Amino acid sequence: MDMTTAKLGRVLTAMVTPFDREGAVDYEQAKRLALALIESGSDGIVVAGTTGESSTLSTEEKLKLFAEVKSAVGDKGIVIAGTGSNNTFQSVQLTKEAAQVGVDGVLSVVPYYNKPTQEGLLRHFCTIAEATDLPLLLYNIPSRSMISLSLDTTIKLSQKINIVGIKEASGNFDQIAQILQGTDEDFLVYSGEDSHTLPILAIGGYGVISVVSHLVGHQLSQMIQKYMSGDVSTAAQIHRHLLPLMKSMFVVTNPAPVKYALGLAGFPVGNPRLPLVEPDEESKAIIASTLKKYQLDLKM
Repeated sequence: MDMTTAKLGRVLTAMVTPFDREGAVDYEQAKRLALALIESGSDGIVVAGTTGESSTLSTEEKLKLFAEVKSAVGDKGIVIAGTGSNNTFQSVQLTKEAAQVGVDGVLSVVPYYNKPTQEGLLRHFCTIAEATDLPLLLYNIPSRSMISLSLDTTIKLSQKINIVGIKEASGNFDQIAQILQGTDEDFLVYSGEDSHTLPILAIGGYGVISVVSHLVGHQLSQMIQKYMSGDVSTAAQIHRHLLPLMKSMFVVTNPAPVKYALGLAGFPVGNPRLPLVEPDEESKAIIASTLKKYQLDLKM
């Protein structure tokens, strides 16, 4: 590997995919957004993850996004490609093609809908990891996949040389602590839920793959820096301050709220693709009123 895990960064934004009025991917706006995120506190970005609406992007759209965003960001930040799916063969192919366009790592989600056993999960991720030299982050999100990576499976996978960490969105803090206890020190555990970032740091986690960092990246980064430097009180104060904004980003299914918020902030990214829709009027009002209470870090 040409990259050590230490270079992945503590704040990675799960970037939305901008669409134009006709619903096509707006690659120019994607490049502008990626650079704006790096400039407003993110160490890197995840492209075509859940927040990037991976399930309604074509393979061609994903590959063009990976290439365009990486060319725009260059060495200013990390670009992680969302290449996982519930189809092992397609995940392998997309991972190989993402490597060819120069991304810095890949994120691979627990397969959804087909409900593999733990042995199936182990073989799935090993097959993807063995097909690339890129650093690979696992992504455990039972609320969307309906199954969870077990502790034992996670520990086994951590022993693969290029499986370097996990995005944990299970909310199972006992298991997350046990993962940290059972893996090497250089295995990185990222929070997959913004509001869980500080608690996960407290048990030894590394950082966050974030949605709210679209808006308050510097503040989120400062919270992590304060915690890591021992200023727990200030970190906790920032966490409590940001919590209502974090919660408002999930008032309806992600990424509809953050896409709407970005539009309000003067950075239009279009509506989600069907079957997702823009927030209802009540949810829009909640997002708008919450947003007004914050100084935003994102600049046009």
